[in-house]
Amino acid sequence: MNGDFISSDSASLDATNFDLRDLPPQFYEDPYPIYRRLREQAPVLRLPDGSVFLTRYRDVLAVYKDAQGFSSDKVREFAPKFGDSPLFEHHTTSLVFNDPPLHTRVRRPIISALSIKAIERLKAGLIERVDALLDSMQERSQVDLIEDFAAAIPLEIIGNLFDVPRTERAPLRDWSLAILGALEPSLSEEQLARGNRAVSQMSEYLRGLIVQRRNHPGDPESDVLTRLIEAGMGATQLSEKELVQNCIFILNAGHETTTNLIGNSLHALTRWPDERARLIAEPGLIDSAVEEFLRFESSNQLGNRITTGPCSIGDTVLAVHTRVHLGIGAANRDPEQFPDPERLDLARTPNRHLAFGSGIHQCAGMNLARLEAALAIARFLARFPNYRLGDTCVRGGRARFRGFLKLPCDTGKAHHHRP
Repeated sequence: MNGDFISSDSASLDATNFDLRDLPPQFYEDPYPIYRRLREQAPVLRLPDGSVFLTRYRDVLAVYKDAQGFSSDKVREFAPKFGDSPLFEHHTTSLVFNDPPLHTRVRRPIISALSIKAIERLKAGLIERVDALLDSMQERSQVDLIEDFAAAIPLEIIGNLFDVPRTERAPLRDWSLAILGALEPSLSEEQLARGNRAVSQMSEYLRGLIVQRRNHPGDPESDVLTRLIEAGMGATQLSEKELVQNCIFILNAGHETTTNLIGNSLHALTRWPDERARLIAEPGLIDSAVEEFLRFESSNQLGNRITTGPCSIGDTVLAVHTRVHLGIGAANRDPEQFPDPERLDLARTPNRHLAFGSGIHQCAGMNLARLEAALAIARFLARFPNYRLGDTCVRGGRARFRGFLKLPCDTGKAHHHRP
């Protein structure tokens, strides 16, 4: 990247030098000054490869709402990136990167499996898991909030939803990091190799699990895999490839972004001590707080679409098959939509953020993610109100998925009671 683009003074940033495929280290640490300058200088920015990057809320929302004009299909985009590979097969078959009718066939059983009623059945087990993790952390003053807490919670829930034996869950997080990491704008050969290896290994594991479940079906009310196997019998039934690849997608999407949400939230509270004190004093704010954490530090920072015909965004004319990058993290800090957007306000209302997308691709697991985050953060604060982060926090180093790999923490003086 042109060094003239990055400066300690955001007012001197030159948007014309921005390139998603060549990002500086400073971007991964704090992309928001850059997003702000892009909104001001070039909200519909043409990148060197001919794609465009959107940073205004209204533009991102409009694209989300127009599923016919802006396709989610990634065959054209991913063919040169991945070639004929396991990553290509996965990312062009999964729910999130497809249009109807495949999108509709896969989404319907997932939505029914993650209904409000179904999620309520998970609540007691989720509380038990969170408290068990807190009990373990209670015994130590030094912990890692990612490994010891944030990552363990969604891994438990998604493992339960698929009835994956606990003894077989260990590889799931590494597989997820490798497969989702391959969605970054720029990849090394090592990242590609790791991602392809993860898809192959995860596919092999799931094919065995599917055989077991066909022979011994679970309860479709609580077992997502059984529900997907039984979904749409006849002409609309998922093929074996569709079934395997969408199981990979659900397992990954169900835990990676929620891990980031919990970790990002606990990190943000240490940067905004007044809001932390407010939430501790008013625990009833937790649902509103989760929405603000989602807006302020969106786990998923980037989305992608491709135009199905000539169109315009603002004053910019786009040709057919133009790739469009949706700046979710930028849109969620757009002052036209959110007053004082750089401030963490746990009681912010209204708060129509785009952290879960919008339109037909709005996150199917958003209510489950909200429940996991609310219970995890509230119960953590009740147990460890004086926690402090260490000096060696390690970010994930990714542009698309914003989170931490390590959050060393001193739990402080603990309360010896449960909320």
